[in-house]
Amino acid sequence: MGYLDGFKVTFMKLFEERVTTEYPKEKRPKPARFHGRHVLNRYEDGMEKCIGCELCAGVCPAKCIYVRGADNSETDPVSPGERYGYVYEINYLRCIHCDLCVEACPTEAITESKLFEFSFANRSDAIYTKNELVVDDEGLPQRQPWELWHEGDDLATSGWMRATSPSGNPDYQNRVGWSGELGYGTRKPEIGQRDKDSHENTENPPEKYGESEDVH
Repeated sequence: MGYLDGFKVTFMKLFEERVTTEYPKEKRPKPARFHGRHVLNRYEDGMEKCIGCELCAGVCPAKCIYVRGADNSETDPVSPGERYGYVYEINYLRCIHCDLCVEACPTEAITESKLFEFSFANRSDAIYTKNELVVDDEGLPQRQPWELWHEGDDLATSGWMRATSPSGNPDYQNRVGWSGELGYGTRKPEIGQRDKDSHENTENPPEKYGESEDVH
């Protein structure tokens, strides 16, 4: 191909149909397993799920999570276990939203919302602390001034959709291993998963996320 043929290819591109969409007017719907900003969940009684085990920090390939655990007070415990997450930080200048922290968490404490529209005016805002990550008293993510939340961004977080088999035990393969969650109750299974008390695969689609009785 001569150099004139190369110019011809470039010139013809000027007359092809554009595929660029106009943001935000033409935003596409977010997938059910969308990976966005993390939240730290609480049980239905208000206690925190995080036990400060640091497994999420250990598995993180970007090394963006910093966790330190502390012993629970006997009179005023933060979590049901012996320990809780005393320090929890995520550096979003490093995070790649791979969701490995969600998979590693043994108590289903950390999940990812669908929020991805957030920017920072300084580096300190990009480091989320535990106070910013833990859900509020209604189980909703705490919204920061630099975040643009949309309806449904807090629903169907990616973690509860996992269908892996805990510790390789086939009895739990394809079953939802989700504990009750403040503000949402027990999450509904998706297609292919089973309820904890059922041995039948879910053949029909569950209710739309956000429309079940235990979702506010």
